[in-house]
Amino acid sequence: MTSFSIFQQLRQNAVAIISLFVAVSSLSYNSWRYEQTEDNQNQRMAAFEILFKLGDLQNVVFHHRYDMDHTNLGNPRTGWSHVLLIRDLSSLMKPPLAENMAATSAELLQTWQTHWETMGSSQQSADAILRSTEAVRQATLELLASLE
Repeated sequence: MTSFSIFQQLRQNAVAIISLFVAVSSLSYNSWRYEQTEDNQNQRMAAFEILFKLGDLQNVVFHHRYDMDHTNLGNPRTGWSHVLLIRDLSSLMKPPLAENMAATSAELLQTWQTHWETMGSSQQSADAILRSTEAVRQATLELLASLE
């Protein structure tokens, strides 16, 4: 029986060893890339939902202020649910732009708390709410643009 040294065995099995290394590294990269893609997909879905809810909130303000519809489409309780959902979805965003999203959505909540009762009678209140929705919209669009 002949014995081979480690060096001879490595040389004889070099193709198999290289193939194993390539397979493991490819699998690792694939797994990492899939996680990144899934994370970006979740961020996009949350961002689009925020944009939809911002549009719904603007409709509540418009109907309440300009159509004087205080019970159906301009109901402030509906506005509360939109504002709270926007805040919750904004908190799910990942850095680096998540801080901007969280800050603008917190500002929207504060603005809504301050102005929801007077948005029907005060143009300044309606404008303040609409400015806050626009700030959240811009932060959301920046986040969407930053995703790979």
